[in-house]
Amino acid sequence: MSAAHIEITELGAQGDGVAAIGGDPVYVPFTGPGDKISAAVEGERGTLLSVLEPGPHRVAPPCPHFGPNGENARCGGCAVQHIGHAFYTDWKRDLVAAALASRAIETDVSPLVRAQPGDRRRVVFAAIRDGQGVRLGFHRAGSHDIIAIDECLIAAPRIIASLPLFRRLAAHAAVKSKGFHMAVLDTTSGFDVAFDAPFALAENDRLRLVAATRKIPEIARISHNGETLFESRAPQLEFGPVTVSPPPGAFVQASAAAENAMAEIVLKHMSKAKRVIDLYAGCGTFATRLSKSHIVHAVESHAPSLAALDRGMRRVQGLKPVTIETRDLVRRPLMTAELKNYQGLVFDPPRAGAEVQVRQIAKSTVKFIAAVSCNPATLARDVRLLMDGGYKLKSVTPIDQFLYTPHVEAVALLIR
Repeated sequence: MSAAHIEITELGAQGDGVAAIGGDPVYVPFTGPGDKISAAVEGERGTLLSVLEPGPHRVAPPCPHFGPNGENARCGGCAVQHIGHAFYTDWKRDLVAAALASRAIETDVSPLVRAQPGDRRRVVFAAIRDGQGVRLGFHRAGSHDIIAIDECLIAAPRIIASLPLFRRLAAHAAVKSKGFHMAVLDTTSGFDVAFDAPFALAENDRLRLVAATRKIPEIARISHNGETLFESRAPQLEFGPVTVSPPPGAFVQASAAAENAMAEIVLKHMSKAKRVIDLYAGCGTFATRLSKSHIVHAVESHAPSLAALDRGMRRVQGLKPVTIETRDLVRRPLMTAELKNYQGLVFDPPRAGAEVQVRQIAKSTVKFIAAVSCNPATLARDVRLLMDGGYKLKSVTPIDQFLYTPHVEAVALLIR
């Protein structure tokens, strides 16, 4: 490893500053374009030693847990707090534009729908038992080390205010010196806490964890490795006109504001469709909202999520019918002939995208398509397949659901 004085020329796709040494790229976290720095360099990775001269886009990070040096060299949850608002916004938008361009898709990407601090209603903490009790926080950047935190800009204020409660629960779940994850979802009826651990809990440990939970009235439900251990009331989320109680560990959008922004784009695009099919429907993020004006068929591989959607729909009068189908769309995609009765189609797959299913959609007669994705690369691939099948790309809107990270959500609208 050698020390070098270098100048950062760009911000890479993962939020690291990029410089060139001998014609080869070097990636240095916590830096930005125009920064002149001293760095320890090993291969293509650099470690920031000091900023000799800040670039025009460098700002003071707003969180004390963010940074490369000293006591602040801790939380790896954020990557780009040191970049100013204007450049950050363009960078995130350009991540989507670059992914599309890599598939020869030329289009004007809409301005970024920007997230705000405190938007995140779902946060996944890391925890581990150590000699002093339990550490609850996030992983150190580039490490499995867990750094305890006492504040967080991205999480909902109610979650951060309740950190002492979550530490108490984590202490009861941390029965072994192995790291585990603790997902906290802030719902309208209380916190839904889900432990994801590489170990089982003995009966006595389960009883202690449940007993501790009973003493915390803010907790609606607690689960361990997908099994509900305690539920004082069902966790509830508002999906448009429908209240849904998601099962333990079910996928929900991390930010309600981002979810609403995506739904607004999708609903407007589907306005002229009578029947809409919602693929990878989850608990009904889009299906419930669409049911105000459309007949909807929701398809999802996770049966408990569909059951939650169905229960929520049954409690509301005056909506259009929503039918459900449990189906693995990778192993058994809907065939082109099965799509003939739908005028609109929404799909929101995992990060791997929906290539197998999209190849069938591309041959269909569905007129309006909304593709929602948390991965610009697989979104671009899927959009390219649809365009090769005759669809026209109408718009692409990036949504900053994951503030200060290189992750970006996007909604692409297509029409035949």
